[in-house]
Amino acid sequence: MADTPSVAYCGPAPLPAELLAAWNLDPLLLAGLLLFGVAVARRPSPPGWAALALMIFIFVSPLCALTAALFSARVVHHVLLVAVVAPLLVLAFPPRGPGRLPLPLLVIAHAAILWFWHAPGPYSWALATVPGYWLMQATLLLPAWALWRGVLMAPERPVAGLTALIATVAQMGMLGALLTFAPAPLYALHLATTAPWRLSPLADQQLGGLVMWAPGLLPYLLVALHAGRRVLEPGPAGR
Repeated sequence: MADTPSVAYCGPAPLPAELLAAWNLDPLLLAGLLLFGVAVARRPSPPGWAALALMIFIFVSPLCALTAALFSARVVHHVLLVAVVAPLLVLAFPPRGPGRLPLPLLVIAHAAILWFWHAPGPYSWALATVPGYWLMQATLLLPAWALWRGVLMAPERPVAGLTALIATVAQMGMLGALLTFAPAPLYALHLATTAPWRLSPLADQQLGGLVMWAPGLLPYLLVALHAGRRVLEPGPAGR
């Protein structure tokens, strides 16, 4: 491994030639994924298998190691977790009812936690220890899951769902724009890790902002388009 700063859980930042061998075989993680796989097998569905495959990609594959080197890889990790895994979990294990918390509160919670963990201080702190790393993962996933639950499990309220999705797109777009247009790199952890990947720290940060700004918003936009179509339909669902 390269003699560079490391993420406590994912390890030292790898060189490009080392990446394909940098799988995360943490026994506790593999046991947790195995238990999740058993739960999916008991209630098999395409969303459940897709969620399992994505979690393996996020936490087991060399993406974990790459996030120690590149902020942009970390953004890919976060986007997959909150914008893809979270709604897949809702669809795979649909809860009873849309939940008791109002959608505006869930939008605020999702936005607050996303902005918090992308602030330079909390970002570095979360990656400095294993408990901090998993606290970041849990607190990113749970509010996102709650928001997607409120949107996907209440099809009779398309206006509320559409409003929540538009607000989420707006705040994530703002965060992506801030990362893209910041005049200097914000994350000290990656100042010494991007050069082997032929990226400057600022270019890596800009790439991360673009990931959040464009493909990161796509799941929200697709569901918003569906909700918008329902709003325009005649009848109670469109009210």
